[in-house]
Amino acid sequence: MEEITAVEPKIPLSHDFARILSLLRKERRRSQKQVASDLGVSQALLSHYEKGIRECSLGFLLKIANYYNVSCDYLLGRTSDPEGRIVNVEDIPDSFSTNDLPENSVVSYNRKILNNSINLLLMLSQRSQSVTLIKCVCSYLMLSTYKLFRIVYNANPKNDQKLFRVPKVLANDSADSIVALSEAHIKASASGIPIGDNDFVIDFTTLYTTTATLARDYPNYASSLLNLIKISEESIIEKSVKNS
Repeated sequence: MEEITAVEPKIPLSHDFARILSLLRKERRRSQKQVASDLGVSQALLSHYEKGIRECSLGFLLKIANYYNVSCDYLLGRTSDPEGRIVNVEDIPDSFSTNDLPENSVVSYNRKILNNSINLLLMLSQRSQSVTLIKCVCSYLMLSTYKLFRIVYNANPKNDQKLFRVPKVLANDSADSIVALSEAHIKASASGIPIGDNDFVIDFTTLYTTTATLARDYPNYASSLLNLIKISEESIIEKSVKNS
């Protein structure tokens, strides 16, 4: 009788696996050679996994999860939480209390994610100790919100334009130009480039960020930001595929 040899099934991996596998190694500042040795595989094979060239076995997936102390769902891109939690609206801490009427669950979920992510972004900006970066991040967020509010406000032609001092024909383009300028100054400051009298980030270690440091330094906000990244990139990928 022919002997049947059990073959460990290969995991059809998402494109996220390779990215996350490489991210975890770099966040922990380990070389491919070291990780490959720790996991008992060749460096070439690990490199293929990190580049998405090869699919790994179920056993290797579990080994990687244990090695980095993360969940398999996180490795496969099914959740943005390294511990594998699926975040529901009730699980997201609310940085602002509200006395408004009960919200639609989708609105509540997105509001919490946005509020918490903006709080984290502002706190992270403060760590840079660059006045220019902090001011321009605030300007970028304020003008973007102002523009969106005017668009929604103008949806009803009966809404009185006297609420605003700047005429409608001038407001949006002016807001766009200031947002673009703020973004340019943010990029310059974050790159250590002085423009005029603006200061810039001197100590880049203040902005060193990993999933681990986010969870440690901003425990109330990290999950919101990670979910915002996941939702945003899924939207970008989806739109890109449709338009290609």
